[in-house]
Amino acid sequence: MSTRTDAPTRREQILKEAARLFAERGFHGVGVDEIGAAVGISGPGLYRHFAGKEAMLAELLVGISERLLSGGRLRVEEAAEDPGVLLASLIDGHIDFALDDRPLITLHDRELDRLRESDRKLVRQLQRQYVELWVTAVRELHPEVPEAEARAAVHAVFGLLNSTPHLGARSDGASGARARTETLLRRLAHGAFASLTP
Repeated sequence: MSTRTDAPTRREQILKEAARLFAERGFHGVGVDEIGAAVGISGPGLYRHFAGKEAMLAELLVGISERLLSGGRLRVEEAAEDPGVLLASLIDGHIDFALDDRPLITLHDRELDRLRESDRKLVRQLQRQYVELWVTAVRELHPEVPEAEARAAVHAVFGLLNSTPHLGARSDGASGARARTETLLRRLAHGAFASLTP
């Protein structure tokens, strides 16, 4: 008996291609017909799944913020109150996002302002909660560090990890480039937090 647990749904396929196309050519540079063609359906057929491009963009940006927060909360539960384990786990989870979902980083940087105000506020709210998970872990690991400094360090590490769209080569190739990039990002992130204490 076969299962489809790993098979993407049609909605997921549409969102993945929409993210790629929006990141490559900008939100206004892509039509619904192109997104439909990328997944093998007509442009009008997309409207069975989404009300339009704006709905796709909202689901992409709200969705990834929800996913990062829920993943972070799960890591908090699994860390068994060990801040070192938690911070390492948060770093690993964010590296996976940064390497696997690079188009979403580009979309967030370029297109967040295109969301309706309510969706934009929701994204910001989810992001603040995600940041707080990190700040709490950093301050538990380095209790002598002021909260403002811990928060600045978290945002700096996010900037570092979210730089992946600017990398020249794809990091998901079979040559091991992804593993090397993952190792480098992990080392840099841990180094940044370690530098909080003299």
